Amino acid sequence: MDSDAISALEKLYSAVVADVLDTLGHRHQCLGADIRALTPARRVCGRVFTAVAQPVDHIPDEPYQLEMAAIDRMVNGDVLVVDSGHHRGSAFWGELLSTACRAKGVRGVVMSGCTRDLWALEQMDFPVFGIGCTPADSKGRLDVTQIGEPISLDGVIIRSGDFILGDLDGVVVIPAEAADETLRLALEKVSGENTVREELAAGVPVAEVFAKHGIL
Repeated sequence: MDSDAISALEKLYSAVVADVLDTLGHRHQCLGADIRALTPARRVCGRVFTAVAQPVDHIPDEPYQLEMAAIDRMVNGDVLVVDSGHHRGSAFWGELLSTACRAKGVRGVVMSGCTRDLWALEQMDFPVFGIGCTPADSKGRLDVTQIGEPISLDGVIIRSGDFILGDLDGVVVIPAEAADETLRLALEKVSGENTVREELAAGVPVAEVFAKHGIL
């Protein structure tokens, strides 16, 4: 999927993409409902780069090493996707990391963890999806242990190079091998949904519309 295709995907919505993935047999691609947009930039779309963060109970000699390495390895169009085990005891993310990512064209972060610095993030056009916020620093509480390797987040297997779309409904992950077909079918489904919407708005009975189009 090239940059033009990613731009087309970004204009879609997570529900229609999830429906298409169901049709293709990928029925476990949506992240948990507690992972939500935490900033005013409530849409994220791009190519996945993965990381895992785990709780620690000591301050490392060199904190943030793999976290910084992940940011250095990402390229324009990437989205950082982090399995942090739904850790709520500290903030994995913040304004300075968002600034670094935005400067190199990274399109956002999706994590099963918390952020801080919402006062600053609210002024930035950078999507942060997570489970909450806390002022506590991750140093000595949460540390990145793995980057760029396959992860399992909320039962979804996610690999670097997959694609991700998040909006107000939530987050869906598109396997790289299914990305082109998913985009094609999603665009077709949007067209069909537009027709269904017009007929429903005109008062055509729901059962009749569904029998005709198979869309609801």
